[in-house]
Parts: sequence; structure tokens; C-alpha cells
Amino acid sequence: MSNRRRSKRRPSLLPLAAAAAVLVIGGGAFALSGHGSGKQPTGSANTAAGDGAATTGAATSVTMGGPAPSGTHSGSAAASASASGRASASAKASASASSSTSSAAGATHGTTTTASGGSAGLPATRVFTGLAFDTCTAPGLSTMNAWHSASPYGAAAVYIGGANRGCAQPQLTAAWVASVHASGWQLIPLYVGAQPPCQTSGNPERISATNAGSLGASDGSDAARRAAALGMHRGSALYLDMEAYDTTNSSCVQAVQTYVQTWDRAAHAAGYWAGFYGFSKSSANAIASAAAAGTADLPDALWYARYDGNADTTTGFPWSASLWSGHRRGHQYAVNLHETYRGSAVTVDRDAWNGPVAVIG
Repeated sequence: MSNRRRSKRRPSLLPLAAAAAVLVIGGGAFALSGHGSGKQPTGSANTAAGDGAATTGAATSVTMGGPAPSGTHSGSAAASASASGRASASAKASASASSSTSSAAGATHGTTTTASGGSAGLPATRVFTGLAFDTCTAPGLSTMNAWHSASPYGAAAVYIGGANRGCAQPQLTAAWVASVHASGWQLIPLYVGAQPPCQTSGNPERISATNAGSLGASDGSDAARRAAALGMHRGSALYLDMEAYDTTNSSCVQAVQTYVQTWDRAAHAAGYWAGFYGFSKSSANAIASAAAAGTADLPDALWYARYDGNADTTTGFPWSASLWSGHRRGHQYAVNLHETYRGSAVTVDRDAWNGPVAVIG
């Protein structure tokens, strides 16, 4: 995922299944054996197994209309049934405690459950389970309304800020956030923070060994301020986007880790959950390795890019099953797809979601 619209490898056409559940988890971050990563939509080109060098290829087009999606993108009934089963299993896994069913704009979005737990003293968060999409520029309200009534998605990722955010966001205002949430959407806030010193890119804000701590703290505080200004309240999960880099460079890995740790502490201090988006073979893998080693102050939720076609957060999860378990994962499984619902077209990345999102309203 990227906000710079880099070309991507053409993925296989994948079925989408509409499954969604929303929970509210209270009491703070869970005691984790590991933590996670943040991300940006539509633009990063990577191999089907995860991340790597960018490859070129045409995007896939999907057009759907009418009151509801057909349930397939390719026409393979068997593949559709398989993906639908995976999504349904993921949705069922998220349901717990007492619940109330809610619906909006003609689409049922699942259940809301309150629970207590955790020891970090963070406010309650909201957890969405189902299919999500991310795209570079937040779509207009008419597009969001059309997609909510006809697409299989229940959540959308939006880029709330960061010096390296590359896409204009003319729609992204507090009024837009309130309107799309009122229509039934869950939102996933992304922050494009400083990028690794060993990364090959033209990003204006870079991490270094000397500024990693101070820059992480200031960027984490900035992410919280921007989220609050958009009406995303304390308890929301904010995802830090860390693009691919050379994780064989130990000094680079350490600088990134320091930046992430101080970013997370700043987000926590402001009352926000810390999420992280990265690639399964580089940026997310480095954070997962640190989490497995018991490193402190790592993200509460992990959004990982692994383009394996599995529309869930468990099949093919490349690390220990104990890491980021309990509704704290997002999986970007396909990228750069041109999709049209009720006449509104957007280029998106597809995500399977079972993790915290923004607290709005």
C-alpha cells in the first residue's frame, strides 16, 4: 500500500465476501506477546508473498451495480465459496459477550460488543471484522454512499496526515468523517510518518539514528492531534505507515524501531491505540521479530501486506499465532484493483480486517 500510486503487480481476481462485525474493547491495550504495524493504500507494488521490489502490471477492473454485489469478482463459484467461508469464519471468531445488531444505509454491519480488559490504561476501542478497502485519496460522499449500498466493504482506510503523505485529501474533513460514519462506514486512520534511512525513496521526512526518538515522539503526537481534529476520539487506533526497506541493515532496523516505539508512546499518551502497517517480508517482519523477542512499546495492532489472496487474517499469517491475536490484525491481500459500484469507480487495495478502527460519534 502506498500513497504515492506506484505501479503494482497484477494480482489474481479474488472474490469478495461481505462479512462484518464490530466490537468495542474497553480497558486499554491487551497484554501482548507481540505488537504490530501501520500502512498506506493503493500504490505499493510487491510480490504475491508479501513485499519486495515494485513490479509493473495493469490493474484489474470490477464493475458491479444494483442493490447488492453478486459475491464474485471472477466468475469462479468455487473460489467465491472458499473466500466467503473464510470471511464468515473470521466474523464468527470476533463475536463475543452480549451484542446488539446494528444496520445503516441498507447494509447490516454486524454486532457491537463491549468488553473490559488490558492494563495499559487506554480508552475503549472499536473493533471491526470484515472486508475493508484503502485508496490514496478519500472518495467523495456520493461515492462512499454508493459503495456502502452495493460493495462488500464495511470499512475504509483514510490518510489522516504525516509529512510523507503523498495524496491530496480535499474530502477528508470532520464533516466528511461524521457523514460517512453515520451512513455505516468504519474508518481506519493511517499516518504516513518518517521513513527509514536505508529506504530508497524521495520521502522528505527521514529517520536517522540521531532523530529517531524525538521525531517519533513529535509525529506520534501530531497523528493524535490530526485524528482528534477529524472527530476520531480517544480510543481510536492510529496506524503508522512504514514502507519496505532493507531489514538486513541492522542500524537501519534499530533506528526504525526507536522511531516506532516513541511514536507508539506518544499515541498512547494522547489516549490512542497504536497500529502499524508494513510488509510481511520487511517492515512488518522487523517489528514482528522485535515483538517475538519481547521488546516493549511496540504497536497494539498489526496491518500487514501479504498478497497471497487469503481474505482473512489467519490463513498464511507469517508469524507466531500468538502475536497480535484477539482482534488486532489487518491483512492487505490484493492491490491496485479498479472497482465500480453503482457507477462510482475507485482504485483500491483489498483488506481483510479483524482489528481496531476509529472511534467516532
